[in-house]
Amino acid sequence: MVKVIVYVDGFNLYFGLRESGFKKYYWLNIRLLAEKLLMFNQELVFTKYFTARITDDPEKEKRQATYIEALETLRDYNDFEIYYGHYRKDPFKCPRCRQVYKVPHEKKTDVNIATEMLLDAFSDKFEKALLISADSDLVPPIEAIKNKYPDKDVIVAFPPRRYSTELENVTTSFHINRANLAQSQFPETITKSDGFILQRPAEWS
Repeated sequence: MVKVIVYVDGFNLYFGLRESGFKKYYWLNIRLLAEKLLMFNQELVFTKYFTARITDDPEKEKRQATYIEALETLRDYNDFEIYYGHYRKDPFKCPRCRQVYKVPHEKKTDVNIATEMLLDAFSDKFEKALLISADSDLVPPIEAIKNKYPDKDVIVAFPPRRYSTELENVTTSFHINRANLAQSQFPETITKSDGFILQRPAEWS
């Protein structure tokens, strides 16, 4: 079996779902999705999810916190981890009205993904890496892995409504389809090890 590690750009995936109107698929079991995307001769050895805690909207913060708690239950399998960047508001001047606004941006995810992919390749932890993202900033680490380790490969799975010509030009790619998402949902309620019950946010139904 071919050893596979899956690297998930959480915000890239989320915005692809949002732009597709796939709100009912937000309650996504990332580890299960990773398994659904594998070929018959591939073995999932680890899933790494990259995100940042949002800070600009209390209701969104609450929903995200619930979702992250749900993802943290996947650590019980010992093959899933969450990696955090940070959320920052940067000034943006409107070219029309000239007013300056604070626009939120997620930082460090691409660097964190690149670092983990390169370290895992160096440590021979995978034969194939599956990257769920359409961020063209990840072209350099993909090229580095393919050049330095020709026996390894990196495949890109584009989230819905997400695409990068630059990524497509350096490696094999495909789009995650609606069936993959529908078949990879958490149950409506999740009972944590301490007995606390997590509920899918009502807004995501």
